[in-house]
Amino acid sequence: MITHKQLSLAEIFSDCKEKFENDKYQFLSLLEDTININKFIPISFIEHFYASTGRPRKYPLYAMIWALLLQRIFSIPTDSLLIIFLKYSKELREFCGFSKVPDASKITRFKQDFILDLQYMFDNLVDVTEPICQQIDEFKASMTIYDTSGIEAYVTENNPKFANRIISQLKSYKKAMNLNDSYDPYKAAYGSMPSHASSNQEIKQLYINGHFCYVYKFGLVTNGLGIVRDISFLNKDFLNAHPDIVIDKKSDSPDEDKSLHDAKAVIPVLNDFFKKHPLINPDIFIGDAAFDSGLIYKSLLQDIKFSKAYIPLNSRSKLKNEECPVNEDGIPCCPHDHSLLMKPEGSCKRKNGLVRYKFSCPKVKFVKQENKKYKRQCYCENPCTTSSSGRMFYVYPEKDLRAYPGTIRGTNEWEETYKIRSVVEQSINHFKESFCIAGRKTQNEKTLHADLLLAGITQLITVVLADKIHKHQFIRSLKPLIA
Repeated sequence: MITHKQLSLAEIFSDCKEKFENDKYQFLSLLEDTININKFIPISFIEHFYASTGRPRKYPLYAMIWALLLQRIFSIPTDSLLIIFLKYSKELREFCGFSKVPDASKITRFKQDFILDLQYMFDNLVDVTEPICQQIDEFKASMTIYDTSGIEAYVTENNPKFANRIISQLKSYKKAMNLNDSYDPYKAAYGSMPSHASSNQEIKQLYINGHFCYVYKFGLVTNGLGIVRDISFLNKDFLNAHPDIVIDKKSDSPDEDKSLHDAKAVIPVLNDFFKKHPLINPDIFIGDAAFDSGLIYKSLLQDIKFSKAYIPLNSRSKLKNEECPVNEDGIPCCPHDHSLLMKPEGSCKRKNGLVRYKFSCPKVKFVKQENKKYKRQCYCENPCTTSSSGRMFYVYPEKDLRAYPGTIRGTNEWEETYKIRSVVEQSINHFKESFCIAGRKTQNEKTLHADLLLAGITQLITVVLADKIHKHQFIRSLKPLIA
């Protein structure tokens, strides 16, 4: 029984038109008064666009850019629907600067021909918005958060029937052969499905949000405010630029494959990012368990110079410390009772500039003496040392960066900081849904790459606008302002 009603294109257009008609004058006036788009277009972009082609440009550069940005601000899902708005709204045409509305092919060609210029414009806006982010929240602005996702391409393999048919066959096979639960039809389906779409080898198989799909993979870097800092399209050009990245053969686990690929891409992505933006100084890195690797910690903390890396431990290997027993988070335990965790007492710098962490017995109290000074006193019933001050352990992070990546796991500080990682997932979802990156009926790589960059430019223009009108609560989305 169908419990919901599928909206038609006419209904979508009607809803969007009503929203736009109600808000356009005030909102477009606000944009006109606060944002000079020409200021953010690189000179090289202008020169490239207006280079001699044998015929004059019918459509101004700023008009094309404004139209594509408004498409994302108003969540207009297709270029065709954008063209309809432009044709039927004189005010929108005049705001963009069109005397004549371009057709769909012109918009597509614009994206494909000027993708590098859109990249330069995006990078320029990253530098423009960095001081704004620092002003809003210096601590969160100092964070670098990285995650990957994929844009589903318009290919046969993304039809749900494609995967469901294979999974159904393997479920029947499991039942017929009376196989036990060690046989996973979903993993078997993943292993039997092609690694890429038949129409384009760059469209890779991925497991996202609980389903198999064929996508163009991308990486997103945000700060702790959820503002995009870098967009990397993880395609053939990216791999050619980084020949040290070796893609292993597909395993029988989609999660493992994704983790391996993410782990290999993160350092090249970050190196490229900081090279383009030398004024952005790395401080805190936050990522998921896919980056839990000794080599990655070394690159993050020693090469790139992050001070802290918040990465959960994966289940592949447990932490060990030859000098003292530790729990699963690397915190020293009482030698006589491993359920008792030693108390962290901060850190200090040694003469060589390196940091060490100090942990003390959890049953130690500071007792006031006759001279009014305080002295440690251990009240343990089963002491592990003859010292009246109780047992103390010193941890040297450089011996195991995976265990002590500039911070201590299991503490409130760790938990509260790592929670901020969710903003990168929210940004990815915002790009896909609000900026209509998902569901594009194309398999052209350049078009999707340009759409992704335009989404990033739109968010950064949002930051500039929110700052100019002194409403920083709108730095991630203008939807509440429009509504």
